[in-house]
Amino acid sequence: MSKFAPSTNWSSYAVSLLRIAAGFLLSLHGLSHIFGFFNTSSHPAKPAALFTLVWFAGILELVGGPLLALGLFTRPVAFILSGLLAFAYFLAHAHRGFWPNLNGGELAALYSFVFLYLAFVEPDAFSLDRLIRKANRNRSPVAGA
Repeated sequence: MSKFAPSTNWSSYAVSLLRIAAGFLLSLHGLSHIFGFFNTSSHPAKPAALFTLVWFAGILELVGGPLLALGLFTRPVAFILSGLLAFAYFLAHAHRGFWPNLNGGELAALYSFVFLYLAFVEPDAFSLDRLIRKANRNRSPVAGA
């Protein structure tokens, strides 16, 4: 290790911040899709019709966002959400052109890659997954079981 390297490993804290922010922001999309919250004149939001693709996406966002923000079941939830956002990109944006900044799909693409990253990293500093893993590791096996 370099003598100029910081003594604290900040990467786990940075991943926590990324996970919490992405989960919170995604949950806002779920609230918009399911309940029509955050309606403005420039961005009218109506609740999605039941059992449509947008409704199912909203349910995944509404459930998955808070789970990610808490760091609970992070890897499987992030993997599912990464697929959801990749699907959303190709279904809703890719037909408008190749470049995400021109077809309106940069947010879906970015979310997809952020969630793919979160699906493969270890539980971070402020996740319930890490707390559960630590508790299970410290728990002694029951005698005779």
